[in-house]
Amino acid sequence: MGSVNKRVLTIAYRCVRMTDTDGRETSRGRPSKVARLIEEYGLDGMGAELERRWTAEEDRQSLRDLATYFNHQLLSRALADAEIRVLDGEIENMYRLLTADGSTDQMRIRRRLERDGLDVETLERDFVTYQAIRTYLKKYRNAEYSPKEVDPIEREIENIQQLQGRVTSVTEGKIKQLRNKERITMGSFRTLVDIRVVCEDCNTQYDAIELLRRGSCECSENTE
Repeated sequence: MGSVNKRVLTIAYRCVRMTDTDGRETSRGRPSKVARLIEEYGLDGMGAELERRWTAEEDRQSLRDLATYFNHQLLSRALADAEIRVLDGEIENMYRLLTADGSTDQMRIRRRLERDGLDVETLERDFVTYQAIRTYLKKYRNAEYSPKEVDPIEREIENIQQLQGRVTSVTEGKIKQLRNKERITMGSFRTLVDIRVVCEDCNTQYDAIELLRRGSCECSENTE
């Protein structure tokens, strides 16, 4: 996209009230840098995507991750507009080099892109920080991340189950290796991992997960 079109879009953004490319009405006055860049670079749907990635319950991305992701999209669009072809995975490497301040690799990639017709100085100025992403999401999209509350007992049960799974997997793998090398003789087998907790006051013992779900040993019953 040419510099003239960018200037026109920037002026248009200075109206009293504006709507971003995702149909959300922004605050009065000057728009956020992220909102402006979404419009200038034609990144339709980017606002909703950033919000989705930030508020997801699974595989949630941090504000820093989102800033990197957003900058990758800016770089990709700028290269496409300059008709510069890149290979898969090259965008990430180019961005890493462009943000490696003062390195010889940075100067090398800058010169290469400038020779190919890319306005590198403007692009680097357009790169955003995680603070800009946070301002955009919270102030201009009114997005909030409210982590789902997890019962601490259930969380620790899941941790123990994962630990048991890892111990089982490692143990079975080692036994199979030794059996394959004929260091031990072993037929078909199963591996059982039993974690037990013994209360020395009431002399009772429980499977660890059973105890967590039960909520107490027999000590509580003896005090009633």
